[in-house]
Amino acid sequence: MQIVSLFSGCGGLDLGFRQAGFQVVWANEYDRTIWSTYQRNHQNTILDQRDIKEITSQDIPDCVGIIGGPPCQSWSEGGKQRGINDDRGRLFLEYIRVLKDKQPDFFLAENVSGILHSKHQESFQQIFDSFRKAGYNVAYKLLNAKFYNVPQDRIRVIFVGYHHRLGKKFDFGKLTPQNNIPTLKDAIWNLRLSAIPAKEKNKTRGNECLIPNHEYMIGGFSSIYMSRNRVRNWTEPSFTIQAGGRHAPIHPQANKMIKVEKDKFVFDENSLENYRRLSVRECARIQTFPDNFIFDYDYVNNGYKMVGNAVPVNFARAIAQIIYYDLLNQTIPVDLNQRQSEPIQLTLPVG
Repeated sequence: MQIVSLFSGCGGLDLGFRQAGFQVVWANEYDRTIWSTYQRNHQNTILDQRDIKEITSQDIPDCVGIIGGPPCQSWSEGGKQRGINDDRGRLFLEYIRVLKDKQPDFFLAENVSGILHSKHQESFQQIFDSFRKAGYNVAYKLLNAKFYNVPQDRIRVIFVGYHHRLGKKFDFGKLTPQNNIPTLKDAIWNLRLSAIPAKEKNKTRGNECLIPNHEYMIGGFSSIYMSRNRVRNWTEPSFTIQAGGRHAPIHPQANKMIKVEKDKFVFDENSLENYRRLSVRECARIQTFPDNFIFDYDYVNNGYKMVGNAVPVNFARAIAQIIYYDLLNQTIPVDLNQRQSEPIQLTLPVG
């Protein structure tokens, strides 16, 4: 089944869908710092490097599905939350424009939980209605990736739409959460002795790394970083892997940070030598990228950015497998009018 990918980044979502049986034939990514990484790891996919606003729908191959995560900074709870009023927020409408023109059997879109914030309710309703008007029965849910074989607390909104002609709707009930949540020890224990610091100005050490990308950002920690504990121990899943090295979690070899006053933590003096950020490769492991997925960059922060912006591979595969199965099976007609009249619930359970 041939699909296309929008706002592809380094292709974590794409890899998960490939592992589930789909063929990603065309992808779009505008950030030049990502191009070599995508092309290296997705050699059978055509990568269009233009701004999505410059790409006509005729330039995009016909496909069974469209997947992608439009930029999330405009909806992030840690940002200014300008939403649809921000240029990046409006890129969601470019996604819908392509979807409306291509009319594939399904789509999947991923975004941060901030899109469900009450201040964005009108924008969210606009996006949801646009998906429906494009011809789709739309389901969405707020999910934590840790329940789907990802060693990380990572809460994201997933939209899945099936075209009306299929007569069905994606059922998140088929996405069964697992009881055994993978831990940092499961993910990175065997990497603990071989990480190396980046060069001055956080330039990559490249081939000096015994394991590709197993290098970590150097430099101080901001007051914002020190405002809360950044250490989880080996028996816990990681904090969310963010799109930048400055806020990468601390390696679990260190003791947890000590609170000294409101919004201020310090490193434990008994463990000072152990406080370092997770390496790019450790973050990639936590995002469930395989070790043969190599990240190309000159500065390590670009490696962290690619890893942190990605959809965890195992999470993507879990959802993709259900979609693949649904598309292969006989459809059962449903009352589409009833489906479209279902109210949108903005308060959703995690997991």
